[in-house]
Amino acid sequence: MIKLELIRFCIVGVIAVSVQYGVYYLVQLLASHNVAYTIGYLVSFTINYILTTSFTFKASKNFNNGIGFTACHIINFLLQIGLLNFFIYIDMNKVIAPLPVFAICVPTNFLLVKWVMKKF
Repeated sequence: MIKLELIRFCIVGVIAVSVQYGVYYLVQLLASHNVAYTIGYLVSFTINYILTTSFTFKASKNFNNGIGFTACHIINFLLQIGLLNFFIYIDMNKVIAPLPVFAICVPTNFLLVKWVMKKF
């Protein structure tokens, strides 16, 4: 069971991260990296919730798991935006900086979201 969830999580994760990075890439051409990252995250968040409940964990969409999912993603967003700014601060290119952020944050987010979807 955990293997199937992990595979489905990876599929949804690739979709969500691709959307987030695509929006970030386009918006950062016009706005600051923080604004671009936030907009990308919000677009990705919406898609991610729909796919996570209906496909990854096959959970019902309800108030409790919606709140839990949102709380997990607030933690995840704060970690991501902090790491993004750290990598840019140490002079990593702002186009490349999200890549190590995703590598660090995606596994952490899986554990948080899995716990919420199973609990609620």
